[in-house]
Amino acid sequence: MAKVTAGRDELGTFAPQFAELNDDVLFGQVWAREDKLSARDRSIVTVTALMASGILDSSLKFHLQNAKNHGVTQEEIAEILTHAAFYTGWPKAWAAFRMAKEVWEEMV
Repeated sequence: MAKVTAGRDELGTFAPQFAELNDDVLFGQVWAREDKLSARDRSIVTVTALMASGILDSSLKFHLQNAKNHGVTQEEIAEILTHAAFYTGWPKAWAAFRMAKEVWEEMV
């Protein structure tokens, strides 16, 4: 995974500790533990967790794109979101599907 600087870019001067934790710990150390769980699988877990939490904003879109970049196919994301819909709620699934459709229809 490419080095993430979103924390510092958005909140670096306002909340430097949070920005550091976001960029260096979450996206640095945790996502780097591919010997424990692949980036592809982490992407699937993250998309599902965001959907379940009702976080249906740019964070979800970022992680849907990340999942696509890590090799999750359109057919797989459709199955993942369909499965999760029964546990997280139908309206959340609709919102996630709308974003996923945008991501998978975008040119690579």
